[in-house]
Amino acid sequence: MRARLTLLSVLIVCGLISAAMSHIHVLDDSGGSVTLIQKYAYFYDILLGVGINIILAAGLNLVNGYTGQFSLGHAGFMAVGAYAASWLTLSYGHLLGLNTTAMTTCFVIALMGGGIAAAVAGLVVGVPSLRLKGDYLAIVTLGFNEIIKGVIQNAEPLGAQRGLGGMIQYTNFFWTFGFAAVAIYAVVNLVNSTYGRGFLAVRDDEIAAEAMGINTTKYKVLAFVIAAFFAGIAGGLYAHFKQFIHPEGFNFLRSVDIVVMVILGGMGNSAGVCFAAVLLTILPEVLRMFAKSDILDRVVHFAYQGLSPEHFVTASEKTKGLFENRMILYSLLLIVLMLTRPQGLFGGLGVPKRRTGEKMRQGVP
Repeated sequence: MRARLTLLSVLIVCGLISAAMSHIHVLDDSGGSVTLIQKYAYFYDILLGVGINIILAAGLNLVNGYTGQFSLGHAGFMAVGAYAASWLTLSYGHLLGLNTTAMTTCFVIALMGGGIAAAVAGLVVGVPSLRLKGDYLAIVTLGFNEIIKGVIQNAEPLGAQRGLGGMIQYTNFFWTFGFAAVAIYAVVNLVNSTYGRGFLAVRDDEIAAEAMGINTTKYKVLAFVIAAFFAGIAGGLYAHFKQFIHPEGFNFLRSVDIVVMVILGGMGNSAGVCFAAVLLTILPEVLRMFAKSDILDRVVHFAYQGLSPEHFVTASEKTKGLFENRMILYSLLLIVLMLTRPQGLFGGLGVPKRRTGEKMRQGVP
């Protein structure tokens, strides 16, 4: 009951924040009246990107973290949801009418359709492949990701290599973070339920779980389907926010980004995974802003003030070039974090330590 009340409270807060962003007007640089979203469009883009990545990471955490499998094809399910939802709104979005209620209803139906399409794709790839383990499963899911991308690239109704555009921007703060809250609520409550303990049993020892009569394949397929459903929802939100999607936006690197969020946050720790999704979404943009700021100029001037003018200019340009190639620093920071916290930022926190057999026999706590 407490979890449901918390979810309801979060949804209400998200609705209030979304309404405030859309209706509160401020002055722009030219003195005109604009909404908060219009004035701070860049930060709003990052904010919704954070929410979409939380949905993706929370879903994948059920597979990689709680069930102990290793999927590298999550972006493929996101692509299925994005294209399915976009096709539905573009083809049938006018059938219910053009008023706000009808368009919102159409958008929600399209999101559900994209999620269901992704879940079906998860079932199709999950049933034959989840009898595999470890690296073999990762290779199969990676192959599925490339198959999905290849199919879309050759599907004329979906825009093929041109990409697909023209969607109305339905996605806002409420829908993004509302679905993020629902995804977290669903995953956490599922794994903490009596039925959901089967996921943890599969992760801890699959052979022992099978010996106890647990259908491990069923649990792995179920985890795959649920994760794919939320990836499809995230894809639909992404498509109706960016208003243009291209197959290259759902490639192997996108899947790796989501996997890194799960690993960095601590596999099997929902709070840590959400924090990592926020951190890894914001970090590249922070490095971009730092590279263009006056602070970097001051740091460079302080660091190289003893050099001759010619060498100072050279050193300054190289330093700024390093920060402008922010993905290098982004990768270095990830390496440092993995070396210092290989179990993830929140890995192991909140999990009681197991007592050794000797201490248990002696009755030592």
